[in-house]
Amino acid sequence: MAIPTSRTHEAATVSIESALCTGCGQCVNVCKDFTLRLCEGKASLAPQSILGCVGCGHCMAICPAGAISVRGRNLGPEDLFPLPPRDRAADFASLQALLQRRRSVREFLPDPVPPEQIQAILDAARTAPTGVPPSDVNVLVLDSLEKSRAFTRDFCEHLKTLRWLTAPWFLTLMRPFWGRANHELFSNFVRPALAAFTGSMDAGENVVTYDAPLLMYFYASPWADPADPVVAATLAMLAGEALGLGTCMIGSIHPLVQWGGSAARFRQRHGIAHKSREGLVVLFGHSLVHYERGIERSFASITRP
Repeated sequence: MAIPTSRTHEAATVSIESALCTGCGQCVNVCKDFTLRLCEGKASLAPQSILGCVGCGHCMAICPAGAISVRGRNLGPEDLFPLPPRDRAADFASLQALLQRRRSVREFLPDPVPPEQIQAILDAARTAPTGVPPSDVNVLVLDSLEKSRAFTRDFCEHLKTLRWLTAPWFLTLMRPFWGRANHELFSNFVRPALAAFTGSMDAGENVVTYDAPLLMYFYASPWADPADPVVAATLAMLAGEALGLGTCMIGSIHPLVQWGGSAARFRQRHGIAHKSREGLVVLFGHSLVHYERGIERSFASITRP
């Protein structure tokens, strides 16, 4: 028994070198599948777990004696690394400064993003937590202005096949089924946005991806937690900010390439492996503009019962 993902359908295997085990019990405490137990002062495998080892690696990472190995689900002892010392980690003030400095940038210089920075962004995004390991997040990397423009032009051609989505007859027909919020979203955002995207592109102006020289599209498989690609995209965006790049999240592309024959052909042309419930495009590039002030944000509500 195991939780399936697009990458594996098997449970991982936990091995314990009893001679090294000190019986501290930390592995038992962190295993939330109850795969492990203490027996006669040593860690051992429990006779039954809840879901089968998902390969989170917590037991292997926390063992002070190196007595535990987890193999399977794209994980092995070779994936362990020593944690950086605490004094190398950003304190809250540094993190808050990074978050406050970030603004959505839509004005980019044409200069390419260096390959080492692209790799650094991907390395940061790979640290994202996932609903169930191994990560089912996929990343499409368009690492030049030419690739980004070609992708966006093709997306706008695809949009022309979706004009019926915002036709008055369709909006009227769907209103009783999808409710007021969706009706207003399609009427007041999707309809003018589709017209602006395709019309501007036909006129030679890119108001979809703004000619960013680097585009990363984060999406998942149907097995994944819907939040997984969003979390990875967020970490990628913050990594871009830390590297001095301008960044912007684009949420309008993903939902429009999920359904229908034209969307399937678009995904196939661009090597997009799956439909998925959630996904995000993140733009990166050297910013043409520099902001002097931030703007305070707020939540819709904060409830403390």
